[in-house]
Amino acid sequence: MATINGVNGVNGVNGNGHQAHHHHIGEERRKSCWYEEEIEENLRWCFALNSILHTGASQYQDITLLDTKPFGKTLIIDGKLQSAEIDEFIYHESLVHPALLHHPNPKTIFIMGGGEGSTAREILRHKTVEKVIMCDIDEEVVDFCKSYLDVNKEAFGDSRLHLVINDARAELESSKDSFDVIIGDLADPIEGGPCYQLYTKSFYESTVKPRLNAGGIFVTQAGPAGVFSHTQVFSCIYNTLKHVFQYVVPFSAHIPSYADTWGWVMASDAPFTAEVEEIDMRIKQRVKGENSFLDGKTFVSASTLCKAVRQTLAKETQVYTEKTAKFIYGHGAAHRALNA
Repeated sequence: MATINGVNGVNGVNGNGHQAHHHHIGEERRKSCWYEEEIEENLRWCFALNSILHTGASQYQDITLLDTKPFGKTLIIDGKLQSAEIDEFIYHESLVHPALLHHPNPKTIFIMGGGEGSTAREILRHKTVEKVIMCDIDEEVVDFCKSYLDVNKEAFGDSRLHLVINDARAELESSKDSFDVIIGDLADPIEGGPCYQLYTKSFYESTVKPRLNAGGIFVTQAGPAGVFSHTQVFSCIYNTLKHVFQYVVPFSAHIPSYADTWGWVMASDAPFTAEVEEIDMRIKQRVKGENSFLDGKTFVSASTLCKAVRQTLAKETQVYTEKTAKFIYGHGAAHRALNA
């Protein structure tokens, strides 16, 4: 659930919640419009807005682009923040580079979802890559991001990128191609949202795995991975992939605009052997430009989970199936109020 309100009407969070010591600070705060997102039942996250840039809706999702004071431009889909200008590099570098760098020679990549274009942007920095298929079900989201996210203009125009508007499962099932890396850049498995079936054991087993080349790697975003929040879906996605692939590596990183640590899981039937020096060497040889977040040491750190999370992963027994789908907190459609 998300609301956008003038500061005196953000469901009880207002400019006078903490008395301003100086009159002019109080004035500033009263002028602000705020965006609020419900992260859990008893936890809400708000930030000050400069403006609401664009709003739209497709048959699947509500889309909003906000200009926020702390995080710059932010893309909101179905009342959940998807990416923020200031720190989306953490999410997208983590999603893309570990899988592509562990692969000896990644040429063909399939993105499930990824409509905003940032995942494609990071993939296309790899010199080995010859073909990227980006398959998103929601053309309006893709068009919206093409129009308004300047940072991805170059990626959308790259001749190696092939954009397909389809359900990822249907596309992979009908595809004659196979891929070196398949990337799940899907919305969280929210009840009523379009993505929850793409996190199940049967999907990984009978749709994803047959489309991977020998030595191929699958990686997916895997929801919140904080000390408490990792039990929502992260541990279950990890355990599900462990039932399908021989080698599975969970990793996580803090993303400020998400107000949490986020998780990814990488899986393959070939072992992940690249060490710190090898990863750094491959970055130097294969990746155009500089990473801001990810290098060899960062990946070692990201894949070293804290004790509490490791214990949960070791004990997790639930496998994600169509019958036992787990959903993280949220709603399929956002309810918004505009009373600036």
